[in-house]
Parts: sequence; structure tokens; C-alpha cells
Amino acid sequence: QVQLVESGGGLVQAGGSLRLSCAASGNIFSINTMGWYRQAPGKQRELVASITSGGRTNYRDSVKGRFTISRDNAKNTLYLQMNSLKPEDTAVYYCNVNVRLTTVVGVSYTYWGQGTQVTVSS
Repeated sequence: QVQLVESGGGLVQAGGSLRLSCAASGNIFSINTMGWYRQAPGKQRELVASITSGGRTNYRDSVKGRFTISRDNAKNTLYLQMNSLKPEDTAVYYCNVNVRLTTVVGVSYTYWGQGTQVTVSS
């Protein structure tokens, strides 16, 4: 009932920048918290950053000052601006959204994007 389309991943040299986008569509009544997670080979998926519907943000310590999460509520789109990238940022990045549907009252659901690869070379 909700589709998430991610874009913006790729290969970049250390110190470079990338901007990820995640567009949500479907039977969306409202979107609560949105977030970006990442998973490197052999590691658990971890939260990178999140943003509430009111704009409050949260970042993991290793990306503070380098990454900026934002959202466009009119477009139901989530962004992650990644600057000063490091090789340890290499991972598959997933968007995660918590939404209320137009078809179900009073319940929220969590959806995941398909993932986009970010590779940072040294």
C-alpha cells in the first residue's frame, strides 16, 4: 500500500558528497518519523539518522556534522545529504518510514525502501 523509491547512491572518493532521496507514494494519510539506516557487509543494520514529522532530528555520533537529514512533507520525500564521506560509510542505505494509511484508521505501519548502495573509496 506504500511504495518507497530510493535514489542517489553511488561510488565516491573519500571526502566527497552524495545526496540520497526516498520518495513515498500510495495510500498515505500522514507520515510520522522517517529515517535512514545502513548495513555494511557482515554487520547489523544501524540507524544513521531520523526526523520526526515536526522536524526534530537525531543522528548517530559517527555522522554528526557530516550528514544532514531533511524531509519535504508536501512531496512525501526524505533526503540525506552526506558530506565528507569516509570509507567506513560504505554500506547499503535504506529508508524507513512510519505512516498512517488512508485505508486504516488509528494504526501506523512501517515500511522499508529497497536500499541503495553507497561506496566510498579511499
